[in-house]
Amino acid sequence: MQELSCTSCGNRVLVEKYSPTHTSIQWLADAESSCPEFARQAALGVDSKWIPTCTSLRDSIDEAAVKGVLETDSPRSYPVPGRLT
Repeated sequence: MQELSCTSCGNRVLVEKYSPTHTSIQWLADAESSCPEFARQAALGVDSKWIPTCTSLRDSIDEAAVKGVLETDSPRSYPVPGRLT
């Protein structure tokens, strides 16, 4: 995963881009306290697990991918090796 900062608020997250449409994000801090968009939704009473995304962060990730700052290819193999049960 690569560290990336939101261009809107500066919040830092870890990101892995498996394809143009598949992105994995790991927050480094509580989303409601570190992201203004999540904080606004939480203030309205929305539980953070039901907030689909921060549009500013998503735009920052897409922009980084287009500029080549964020790698789109992942070394992850498909399917993930292992036993299906």
